[in-house]
Amino acid sequence: MMSLSLDQIFAMTYPDAPPIIENPVDGTLLALIPGGTFLAGCDDEDAGGGDPFPVTLPAYYLALHPVTNAQYLRFVQATGHRPPDTGDYGDPVWTGASFPPDRADHPVVCVSWDDAQAYCQWAGLRLPSELEWEQGARGVDGRVYPWGDDWENGQRCRCDETTGSEQTCGVWGYPDGCSPWGLYQMSGNVDEWCADWYDQDAYTRYKGGILTPPASSSEEDAGARVLRGGSWNDGLGGDFRGASRNGRGPAGRGGYNGFRGAGTL
Repeated sequence: MMSLSLDQIFAMTYPDAPPIIENPVDGTLLALIPGGTFLAGCDDEDAGGGDPFPVTLPAYYLALHPVTNAQYLRFVQATGHRPPDTGDYGDPVWTGASFPPDRADHPVVCVSWDDAQAYCQWAGLRLPSELEWEQGARGVDGRVYPWGDDWENGQRCRCDETTGSEQTCGVWGYPDGCSPWGLYQMSGNVDEWCADWYDQDAYTRYKGGILTPPASSSEEDAGARVLRGGSWNDGLGGDFRGASRNGRGPAGRGGYNGFRGAGTL
């Protein structure tokens, strides 16, 4: 029986949707994530997931890497939006509306959820839902990390095991840590904002077939938005699991937080 490549499968299933597209506004490269069923959650209660369970999503596009300082500068120059030169925790990379040239291809940090949302609206993109983010990170087989089930002492991602004096790294770093869809740094480098309000019981809701995110945050969850992926400042393997979930207030501008864009097919 002849096996087909991902490109061939995409061409047959989505004849009018190329597997990689470039957004004309900011140059973001986005990969097609095909519609279908994947395994979400995990068997570690610390991640809030319980046993893995199937989730079915329609096709969408997800950026190959987080938004970089160079891309964010184009946004700031085009819109007059505030630069990410201050942070609530962690050190900002920018000074005023500039940053060191050698950080141009590093992910932008010290951006709030509101900043990320404003960027995506300018670029004609959107933030991914946390389920879209999880499928992009894990593929369909329920693997623990984008590359498989073994933590490998953090050698496949930017974490405190591999962080040098620069803290973040370029967005094309650690290619052997890519997800099954070819997405870079779904684990490590920066924690990534997702569209959803944080809900500590989200996996219970998803298991019941309710995939639509809540319209607002509960008082118990204190108005937080979802962050996924783990950052250069984290060290425990559990922080980088595809099922690991965190939340922070949407106005928070942390030196560990960035984002990537998504697109609707």
